[in-house]
Amino acid sequence: MFYAKRIGQSRHLGYNDRTHKYAFIMTNQYIKRILEDRVYEVAQETPLELASRLSRRLDNSVLLKREDLQPVFSFKLRGAYNKMVHLTEEERSKGVVAASAGNHAQGVALAAQKLGIEALIVMPKTTPEIKVEAVRRMGAEIKLHGNTYDDACDYALKMGEEQDKTFIHPYDDSHVIAGQGTVAREILNQHLGAIHAIFVPVGGGGLIAGMAIYVKYLRPEIKIIGVEPEDAPCMYEALKAGERVVLDQVGIFADGVAVRQVGKEPFRLAQEHVDEVLLVNTDEICAAVKDIFEDTRSISEPAGALAVAGLKKYVAREGITDKNLVAIESGANINFDRLRHVAERAELGERREVLLAVTIPEKPGSFRKFCDTLGMHSITEFNYRYSDHTDAHIFAGVQMHGGEEERDKLITSLQEKGYPVVNMSDNEMAKLHVRYMVGGRAGVTDERLYRFEFPERPGALIRFLNHMGHNWNISMFHYRNHGAAYGRVLAGIQVPKEDNKKFQEFLDQLGYRYWAESGNPAYELFLS
Repeated sequence: MFYAKRIGQSRHLGYNDRTHKYAFIMTNQYIKRILEDRVYEVAQETPLELASRLSRRLDNSVLLKREDLQPVFSFKLRGAYNKMVHLTEEERSKGVVAASAGNHAQGVALAAQKLGIEALIVMPKTTPEIKVEAVRRMGAEIKLHGNTYDDACDYALKMGEEQDKTFIHPYDDSHVIAGQGTVAREILNQHLGAIHAIFVPVGGGGLIAGMAIYVKYLRPEIKIIGVEPEDAPCMYEALKAGERVVLDQVGIFADGVAVRQVGKEPFRLAQEHVDEVLLVNTDEICAAVKDIFEDTRSISEPAGALAVAGLKKYVAREGITDKNLVAIESGANINFDRLRHVAERAELGERREVLLAVTIPEKPGSFRKFCDTLGMHSITEFNYRYSDHTDAHIFAGVQMHGGEEERDKLITSLQEKGYPVVNMSDNEMAKLHVRYMVGGRAGVTDERLYRFEFPERPGALIRFLNHMGHNWNISMFHYRNHGAAYGRVLAGIQVPKEDNKKFQEFLDQLGYRYWAESGNPAYELFLS
């Protein structure tokens, strides 16, 4: 999925000369700020490295801008320091306040330490301890509040007003945007030759805004392409609508870009200078984390690998070769616990594994015959348990080397030999839960299946269960910690038809994201 526009489109939308004069003046101010920025008092000029393995695979020259090598393992300190270094002496004496779940918090804390400014950082209670400790070590005061960034931000703004502290916005501020724009300045200084496109991760929009205005001023032929997760497309939807929109909810896998509304100033700049925005899914992000590791032996956080995921999708879509493509590896603040989940999903994202639900006859020899049918394909996973005397349902992972063409050929081969097959590779419930639950059916009545997400912190699971109350029986339950800010649960709940209205009211009042999964083929084949 992508949203594209032409640069300068606004000139055909009734904008007058005064508007363009203002835009010209603002552009010049941004360029001046980027050129005069003092970020290198804390930041490093990071290398632009050739990703040799990925370049060979894609038949293009892929260059990684290694912002994961900054002192706080993210580009965020650039904008934070540039904002804070421009505070007046009076503002510095009163201190600053910021809201963040990690990277911006570390940038503000480091800048405050360097400049001798007191900093109060408000972080969601779901923030991993590794990030909280990183901020604490830099001497900042920490307040844990709420479950989301929005909760923390509202509280930080309130604290700023009450204590007369300056709020350091993570992206919607001209000094922050200019600070992030120094990434583009370095790229153009480091690579003097042709560049087809630069791929930039997008959350609130500060990084892509600063980079786009600088690149388009000096090298307008270079495409600036934003990349967002499919479940957090705030810039994509804003450009599509022609105005900023507030997303009802955002996914939290790529927590560094989990923003419900793009910034006002970043959106204005993106409208003028960004060529398009691509959307990628969780599996594609995990595959990009693996790609970066294979070339650099460094481990990117999910948001940090977004640009590589988008670059790969763009190359596949356009069919280009022999081009110079740059991707911003924007951060490496990842919990070790999350690597298990990333590794599991990376092969699916590369289409190197296919998950299949296959029905075979429940009789002696059929299991061996099915394995013979798979031929020389390597089995990555095999789940089976006796269910009844007629049919057996197998959940199998099969390694692929030829991508979608090989997958389709295998499925066709199985179907031609009489095996009913369902491809589960894009079934989120199957990938998160069912693959760990294959074990036969309980035969319970009035069972309904739901997936839930709830804030992950000590005691969260028992609190979730307490919310469920005692009105309905839980007939099935699967929870697995993925080292993320949110826990994921699959629950079977017995609800008689006469309780339909009451149960729906319960779901609406629960306060957690949920998905009804009773019609999911993975449930029907393996659990119902």
